[in-house]
Amino acid sequence: MAPESIHFPDKARKDSRSGRAAVPADVRVEKISGAFSTKSETVLGSGATRRKAVRKAYWYAEEADPADDGVRMILVRPLNANKVPSGSGDIVPLPDFLTRFSPELEFYQTEVYPRIRELGDTLARAEEQRGRGALYSAQFEFESALGLDEQNVRANFGLGLTYMQRGDAEKAGDIFKRVVSLDAAFSPEHKHLFNEFGISLRKSGLTDQAVEYYSRALEIADDDENLRYNIARAQFERGEEAECRANLVKALEIAPRMDEANRFLEFLDKRKG
Repeated sequence: MAPESIHFPDKARKDSRSGRAAVPADVRVEKISGAFSTKSETVLGSGATRRKAVRKAYWYAEEADPADDGVRMILVRPLNANKVPSGSGDIVPLPDFLTRFSPELEFYQTEVYPRIRELGDTLARAEEQRGRGALYSAQFEFESALGLDEQNVRANFGLGLTYMQRGDAEKAGDIFKRVVSLDAAFSPEHKHLFNEFGISLRKSGLTDQAVEYYSRALEIADDDENLRYNIARAQFERGEEAECRANLVKALEIAPRMDEANRFLEFLDKRKG
């Protein structure tokens, strides 16, 4: 029986984020957000020419979910040459953050915020254009966003999905190589996007890339039943029935009532019988 002879829906569920620690209603907590800087000293030269040089680095900080013990945590990402936050960044406990980082209010208002807003507006236009099928316009906008931040996850995913919608497998494959190198692409906040991206890789005939992509995602989130299910579908299309079955079993260990995985296993059993 051919793979398309039975319908198995793809899974691209958007997971909810964990809740924050409860705060009394009469206590107002100001969330950390904005531009900050750090200073580091470097010794240059030696002997009579020895001198200290102070290097200033700029960062964008925003409050993340608290730690399990309730300690407030801050996500800190470097600002790139275009003054927008880039990369996956680091999580820093609030006490350490307050010691190491200094606020840069004027710099944020005049330099950082306008560029962040420009990037956000560009991505919104790109996604709107892709949503209504204006794929060349979407490509232009996503590329403009990548000009501001080449590591931007939404822009990379969006451009890759645009190429796949256009049937340009070669260019989609190039974007795939970039995406799998970005740790931030597999963070929980982008789970919906990276599931959609993997599904589109498979549907575009890039089955090998889909398996590699889901394998990379599982390195970071191996307890996600949807990833297990989706990699099983790609493995099935590659003829790897044993690997497909193993991932379906793992999906059901995580979510025993996952109907799609149960039906897929029943289908495999009937084929074998």
